[in-house]
Amino acid sequence: MTKADDAHRSFLKRFTCSAAVFSAFSEELGLDPDTAKRIACGFGGGISHTGNICGAVSGAIMVIGLAYGKTEEGDDTATEKTRYLTRRFLTEFTKKNGSTNCTELLGFNLSNPEEYAQARDAGLFTTKCPLLVRDAADLLETILKNED
Repeated sequence: MTKADDAHRSFLKRFTCSAAVFSAFSEELGLDPDTAKRIACGFGGGISHTGNICGAVSGAIMVIGLAYGKTEEGDDTATEKTRYLTRRFLTEFTKKNGSTNCTELLGFNLSNPEEYAQARDAGLFTTKCPLLVRDAADLLETILKNED
């Protein structure tokens, strides 16, 4: 089973897109999945239904930070590696999906209750979002494997 499968399964169990992606990778990086889901919960829906960066993308960026982020003063190499991998992820996700912005990806502004209802009624949370979660996790898994 892949990380994309794990993330997809979590999302289908109604965890946020961000929590699904972040928790799929967290345990092997030293963070238990339940804590990861709590940390990432508010990033779902374009950061709490504000239509900003896609939650699946936010979850992936948190994984990159957990794996490579700076923990010691002066470790600018860790910062640069984290930024490099984040930019690489964003570029590849955008190539595949056209954007990293939730509103652009879904075509609806989730901060607007009417548009949120339209997105829900169009089935985007059960059709488009699971694909974005899978794409984010799959791409992230590929990037991380190439770094090890």
